[in-house]
Amino acid sequence: MSGADLPSSLGASPGPGGPDAEPEGALARVAARFTALAERYLPDALVFALLATALVVGAAMLTSKATPLQVLSMWGDGFWDLIPFTLQMSLVIITGYVLATSRPVYRAIAWLAAAPSSPRAAVAWVALLAMASSWFNWGFSLIFSAMLAKETARRHARVDYRAVCAASFLGLGSVWAQGLSGSAALQMATSTAMSREVREIVSGGGKLPGGVIPLSQTIFLWQSLVSVAVEIALVTAVMYAAAPSAERARSAAELGVDLGPSPLETAPLPAPRTPGERLEHSRLLSLSFVALSGAYLVSTFVVAEKGLAGLTLNVIILTFLSLGFLLHGTPARLMRAFREATPGVWGVILQFPFYAGLAAVMTKTHLSAAVAHFFVGISTAKTFPAVIAVYSAVLGVFVPSGGSKWVIEAPYVMQAAHELRVNLGWMVAVYDLGEALANLVQPFWMLPVLGLLGLRARDVMGYTFLVFVVLAPVVLLLVTALGATLAYP
Repeated sequence: MSGADLPSSLGASPGPGGPDAEPEGALARVAARFTALAERYLPDALVFALLATALVVGAAMLTSKATPLQVLSMWGDGFWDLIPFTLQMSLVIITGYVLATSRPVYRAIAWLAAAPSSPRAAVAWVALLAMASSWFNWGFSLIFSAMLAKETARRHARVDYRAVCAASFLGLGSVWAQGLSGSAALQMATSTAMSREVREIVSGGGKLPGGVIPLSQTIFLWQSLVSVAVEIALVTAVMYAAAPSAERARSAAELGVDLGPSPLETAPLPAPRTPGERLEHSRLLSLSFVALSGAYLVSTFVVAEKGLAGLTLNVIILTFLSLGFLLHGTPARLMRAFREATPGVWGVILQFPFYAGLAAVMTKTHLSAAVAHFFVGISTAKTFPAVIAVYSAVLGVFVPSGGSKWVIEAPYVMQAAHELRVNLGWMVAVYDLGEALANLVQPFWMLPVLGLLGLRARDVMGYTFLVFVVLAPVVLLLVTALGATLAYP
């Protein structure tokens, strides 16, 4: 489906201010109201981290058995726990940008950006592609969708820049965790990914041999695929209806954002003049690195037979970097793309340590366990999926890392699933559904792309909050109704 394939009613909008100006629908008015409130009252994303830190540290001091000094120690020591992950995420952003701005890849992005026939269709188109790509890999989708939104704004002068940039983020706010890079599903399918104690709990006395849940019982359940399809269709429709008409849109220029030239218009590098510069322009050096990294990647997936379990963040980064070398052709071109991408990672470097401190306090004081026990305690077999989806979303606001969060919460969730006799594979999918919903109201995962887009969290969260309001009850209905079609275990 492309923008050109959308219904004719989604066609080009009349000129600004004309007598036939396109009327705003109800969702567009609601989105405008949410956006206005967000722009007026929402602080920068760093303030979210500071407020959450005060709330969690205060709650831990008041409710946990740890002394205030112990809580402070947990927070201070944990503040640096995400340093490796911070560097990984920075490299995902930079290498993703390097790959996306290579001429072959960017030609495809530019072609896709030119497909829609109207500003509103452009917003829906970006949302659709963001969700579809995130199902395959969230890291690629994060950068691909941001670059697509930026190019769409270049090609459609009257598209609302806030709406199209919000649309680019919606893959991480909906279906990514139910896809091929979903953290919890991959962990449950990989026998070495979790402790023996957790595996014994999941096994339930041999009901699931080895405590391993294959992907066929999580992301490839027909129930999971149906929920993905429903989410994609619903969110695409919501973003089309919510996007401002051309007359009421605010372009990038009106928001003070300089989109700069398209990567396809970048001036060529000056010709090398010295032996050292000729090495910088050597395709042979780039190809030698690609051959070396390619051999490693083949050994990882084919020789070691790791399959999807081998698709780690480090492997994704190396793949992006290798393709960047291949498609840019020379070290000099790759270095220029790297330099251009670097300013986009400042928000990640500044703010990720605050969330690391939050996660440390939540887990080491067992606050997260207390929250889990509360939700499990109010559940029945029928309500358990919906309750866990809510729980995962709530916890995701404070610990926005699906993989690390699942390691801690899996024992509580899976033990309760056994006791309530609920399908365990579906509970993994349900947990991932809730995890993704949290990203619509928590700016943590917006940070990597906001720097590239030149926006702040408040510029896009009016739209993401609207999607959350519409999508959350549908998700709760889906996990309950589809869960009823699955048998224990």
